[in-house]
Amino acid sequence: MHATPSRVDAHVHFWHPARLKYPWLAAVPALNRPFLPEDYSLAARTAGIGKMVFVECGCVWPQSPDEVAWITELAANEPRLHGIVAQAAVELGTRINGTLAAFAQNPLVKGVRRNLQGEMDGRFCLQPDFITGVRALANFDFTFDLCLNHHQLPAVIELVQRCPEVFFVLDHCAKPPIRARQLDPWRQNLRELAGLPNVACKISGLVTEADPAHCGAEALRPYVAHAVDCFGFDRVLFGTDWPLCELATPLENWLALLKTIFAGETEANLTKFFQTNAERIYRV
Repeated sequence: MHATPSRVDAHVHFWHPARLKYPWLAAVPALNRPFLPEDYSLAARTAGIGKMVFVECGCVWPQSPDEVAWITELAANEPRLHGIVAQAAVELGTRINGTLAAFAQNPLVKGVRRNLQGEMDGRFCLQPDFITGVRALANFDFTFDLCLNHHQLPAVIELVQRCPEVFFVLDHCAKPPIRARQLDPWRQNLRELAGLPNVACKISGLVTEADPAHCGAEALRPYVAHAVDCFGFDRVLFGTDWPLCELATPLENWLALLKTIFAGETEANLTKFFQTNAERIYRV
């Protein structure tokens, strides 16, 4: 697997706590500082990243447009930054249309995310207004990133079924219970989700779901292999989840783990996974 700068990192975060407010960072001291493109360049020195997609970072809701504006400023000096997945409160239903229309004026915005992992109500994403807000994304050709914990998959399957006009991207393989070394019911739920044609899966964020002492290739292989088996190489994308991945392992080590897991895979399939699927899905 060559290391030419053609890989697309479909899941990158940048933040600056002095510029925007991220309440969740207070509980993660190791990450409670600026993480900027120059830091990413150091972390990904040999990773061969030619393009990247920024994914919203959980700033306070009123600052979501400010986050998009800031990332757009960064992109002016970071030529690899080709796309933005913006934060949007889709549960506002039709009231989100103005926000989406404003985002659509920025060619870098390719989709939106409304993080679900912290919602205690398992059916939060099935509220009528939430579904209305998600379905509105089709009017702007926006994707919808799904960030959730594995136990939320049944509701998300229903959401995807009810929004056939929207294309969804599942982040982090739905955060399977790797630390507990469990596969079920995540395994069955993921296969059911993958049976829907309007969803793809990012293979990202898995090292932080594993036991830090056991996050090598063998611990991760069953989860990566199952995701690929379910979605096929036409609907899986590479992402680093940097800098959160650094809580478990350096970015370049995550790439090395994937090289080990995919040893012997065809160049054509690896090109889809590392490059062309993200280019197609996020239009970068």
